[in-house]
Amino acid sequence: MEAIETRYRTHSCGQLRKSDVGKEIRLAGWVHSYRDHGGLVFIDLRDRDGLTQLVFDADVCGKATHDESRKARGEWVISVGGLVHARGEGLTNPRLATGDIEIMVKTLEVLSVSPTPPFTPDEREVVNEEKRLEYRYLDLRRADMQQTLRTRYRVTKMMRDYLGDAGFWEIETPFLTKSTPEGARDFIVPARLMPGSFYALPQSPQLFKQLLMVSGCDKYMQIVRCFRDEDPRADRQAEFTQLDVEMSFIDRENIITVMEGLLRTIWKEILGVEIPNPIPHMQYDEAMARFGSDRPDLRFGMELHDITDLGKKTDFKVFKDAAMVKCIVIPGGAKLTRKETDALADWSKGFGGKGVAVTKVAAPNAGSGSFDTGIAKFIAPVAQEIIARTNAKDGDLLAFVADIPKTVHKVLGELRLKMARDMQLKASTDFAWVWVVDFPLFEWSEEDQRYVSTHHPFTAPLDQDLEKLTSSDRATVESIKSKAYDIVVNGSEIGGGSIRIHRMDVQQKVFALLGIDEAAQKLKFGFLLDALKYGAPPHGGIALGLDRLIMILRNIGNIRDVIAFPKTQSGADLMCGAPSPIDEKQLKEANIRAILPPGKAAVPDVHNVVHKHEGGAGKP
Repeated sequence: MEAIETRYRTHSCGQLRKSDVGKEIRLAGWVHSYRDHGGLVFIDLRDRDGLTQLVFDADVCGKATHDESRKARGEWVISVGGLVHARGEGLTNPRLATGDIEIMVKTLEVLSVSPTPPFTPDEREVVNEEKRLEYRYLDLRRADMQQTLRTRYRVTKMMRDYLGDAGFWEIETPFLTKSTPEGARDFIVPARLMPGSFYALPQSPQLFKQLLMVSGCDKYMQIVRCFRDEDPRADRQAEFTQLDVEMSFIDRENIITVMEGLLRTIWKEILGVEIPNPIPHMQYDEAMARFGSDRPDLRFGMELHDITDLGKKTDFKVFKDAAMVKCIVIPGGAKLTRKETDALADWSKGFGGKGVAVTKVAAPNAGSGSFDTGIAKFIAPVAQEIIARTNAKDGDLLAFVADIPKTVHKVLGELRLKMARDMQLKASTDFAWVWVVDFPLFEWSEEDQRYVSTHHPFTAPLDQDLEKLTSSDRATVESIKSKAYDIVVNGSEIGGGSIRIHRMDVQQKVFALLGIDEAAQKLKFGFLLDALKYGAPPHGGIALGLDRLIMILRNIGNIRDVIAFPKTQSGADLMCGAPSPIDEKQLKEANIRAILPPGKAAVPDVHNVVHKHEGGAGKP
C-alpha cells in the first residue's frame, strides 16, 4: 500500500525496501513491540500494511527524543521522522517485507497513549473468543484479521468490476419492506406512523430483483446485507452479506456461465488457483443417493451403498422391515474401539436417526462369513454380496443405517463427513467443485402437514413438469423438479439460485400447492402477481454468500472471523452490548410494549445472556 502523504506519514509501515535507503521519510502507526538496550531503543511500528523497525539512537535523535522513546509502550500511537537505513549483515529479517531496512529516527511525536490492553494483536491463541469480540477493535489489529478484511475488500471489488464489465447495474433495494414469511423468521420493525403495522428487514432482495427484471433493468447486481431471525447456528449470522445477481432473457446455463467466470477470476487472483472449466453438474437425486447430501464434499470417497435388497434376504428385522438400508465403508475403521462405534448410535439421534449398526471386515478365516463383531452374525448370509457391492477391504468398518430414505441420507451424509474428519482422510484435491441441479420443487413438511418450497416459492418448475402443478397426488407433486441450482465447493454451498416463475398463472398454482389461498396470495404477494401480469421476461439469478466465500478463500473455520463486527452464536454484540432493552418513552413512541415470557425479566447487560447461553468465557 502506498500511503497518502500527510504531516504524520509519507509511507506505510510495509512499504519501504532496500531501494529506499537514504530517503527522509515519516511513518505513523502502533507500537507493536519495543526493546530497550540502553544506548539504543528498538520499536517495531505497525499499521495495516506491515511492520517497520525503528531505531532510536541518542546521537541521531537527541537525548530528549531518545528519553521519550523509552517511555513508549505497546499499542501507543506514534509518528516518527527519520532516514531509511540498510540493516547490517546478519541483521536482516527475512520474515518481514521490510526486513532489509530500518529507520534511524530523528523526530518522535506521541499521538495517543494506551493502557496495557486486555490482549495484544499477537496473542490470539491464548485469548478466548468472548474477550476478542468484546474488544473487537483490538482484535481487528491482528495481521490475519487485517488480511481477511483486505481479502474481503478485494473480492467485493472484483465482483463489482467483473459484473460491471458484463453490463450489470448495481441497484439498491429497500431494507424496510413487507413481511412475507415463507422461510426463516423475519426481523420486524415497528412503523411509528402507522400504529400496529410493521416493516420487516429483508432475508433477501428476492422479490425486488424480480421486479427490477419486470421493470426492464435486464442485469442487476448488489452486494447486500440480509437478515434472518434464526435460532443459533455456528456457521450462520443473523445479519450476513451476499452477492445478489439477476438477469433477464436467460436460462440456467447462462447464469452458470457468468458465475463460473466470476469465481474463476476470484480464485485465480486471490489464490493463484485454476478451477475446472466448466464446473461439473450433478443432479440432486444423484447427490443424495451417492453422498446423502445436496452439498456433497467430493474430496474423498465413502459413498453411500444401497443394500436394501440384500437386507430383505436376511432375518435381521431392522433391515428386513426398513424402507431403505444403506451403508458406507470407512477405510481403516476397524481400528475404532467398541466404545467409539457404540457412541455413533447416540450421535445419530441428533440427525433424526435411531442408531448406526456396524461391523468390521474380518481377516481371512476369522469366521462369521467375512465380517466380525457388531451385526456380523445377522448379515452373514449376504456378507459376500455386501463386500462385493461395497468393495470393502480387510481392516475397513461398515456403518449401516436403516430407516426412511430422508433419514438414511441425512445420517449417513453427516457420518461420512464426521469420519473423514476423525480418520483424517487425505483430500484428493484442495478444491472440489460441483453444481447441484434439478432440485425438487417441493418437500412435504410432516410438522406443518403441507408442502414447503425446497428453495423458495418463486422458483420455476422444469417445463416438462408444469402440468403436474394441478395434481392432487402427493407422489406426483413430490416428483416435480425445479430450475434451481447450487454451487458447492468442498461440501459447502456458497451460492444458490434458480430460474424464476415469470407467468402469473404458474405462480398462483405454486402458491396454491404451498397452501397459500387466493386471499393470502393477494395479501402477501399481490404486488408481485400484479407485476407478473403486466409482462415479465423469463429471468433468473443467484446469490453467493460472501461470508462463506471468504471463509473458504482464507481457510477459516469460524464465520465470525471473516466479519468485521459479528454477533455471537446467540446473536449478541459483546462490544456494543446489543441487543438491549429500550426505555418506555421509545416503546410508547413506536406504539408497542414488551411482553416478556413468564418468569423472565429484561436483561440490561447482554454479557449475562452470553454467559448463560454460551458457557461463560466461551472457547478460543
